[in-house]
Amino acid sequence: MSKKHIVVIGLGGVGGYFGFKINKFNEVSQKYHISFVVRNQAFHAINKRGLILHSVELGEVITKPDSVIENISDIIKPDLILICVKAYDLEDVCRQLNEVITPHTILLPLMNGADIYDRIRKVIPRHTILPSCVYISAHIKDKGIVEHKSMPGKIIFGRDNANLDTPIDWIIELLEKSRIDLDLQENPQKAIWTKFLFIASFGLVTTKHNSSFGKVCSDPIQKQEATDIMNEIKAIAHAKGIVLDENVVENTFKIASSFPFETPSSIQLDIHGKKGVSELDILGGSILRLGKEHAIATPCAKIIFNEINQMIESNIKNSAI
Repeated sequence: MSKKHIVVIGLGGVGGYFGFKINKFNEVSQKYHISFVVRNQAFHAINKRGLILHSVELGEVITKPDSVIENISDIIKPDLILICVKAYDLEDVCRQLNEVITPHTILLPLMNGADIYDRIRKVIPRHTILPSCVYISAHIKDKGIVEHKSMPGKIIFGRDNANLDTPIDWIIELLEKSRIDLDLQENPQKAIWTKFLFIASFGLVTTKHNSSFGKVCSDPIQKQEATDIMNEIKAIAHAKGIVLDENVVENTFKIASSFPFETPSSIQLDIHGKKGVSELDILGGSILRLGKEHAIATPCAKIIFNEINQMIESNIKNSAI
């Protein structure tokens, strides 16, 4: 019997951490064929020396996958694909995956957002997609080097309601034996929306003010803006039949307060670093679209979304001068 082919697309903080743990297990078990898909200089670094992880959990360790691939088109007969890319790359990645997936390929997006499943489903209409969210604090330290600074990462996921008969016990076994903290839930939407409420509110407000998690928690104006966005998201979730905890807003501020005061958001770094791309659509755009779809007013999210869009337009004009 041939080995199942596991593919990890995107070796940033998320893909680097979880991909590392899966491949480290497989170095011993040799039960699977593991491929990393990574671009540019990171491709050459990992292909040459392997993926390096600096971790409070594991120390400084290295792992070498069976294959390091630079292009999605070179993937051959994947059984499971872990999609670990930035949201602005997701649709393009899915279009490319359509050319290489088999009828039995399962997709596990290790991404946070309210509509990640729907975005993938629009491009890949029939395959099994496991709805999920992740908790992990890790980032790229250098080419082919990932730094993990927090508690062990966690994956929360569930079955695909459109493909409930798809066998996923082998995926659960793979993750468990890779010593990945996972929580298989009958309905993971509550967890997905709870995480979205956190990253969207803090992402939008920190970006507007170029501030930090600590500042949003302590400054009355920023805290009120984040609270208003959280309540708008909570109302949309309720309209969709997803009931979040009554104290979800309070708990979100508690979680944010546990981070170092100066912690920035990812979207904030992208926009104020003038990267040229950002996850504004997955955070703010999703709130506006879903609010309109379910007749939920989202005035605070709309105002801040527009203000950030103006920042982006200003960055583009200034870069052209």
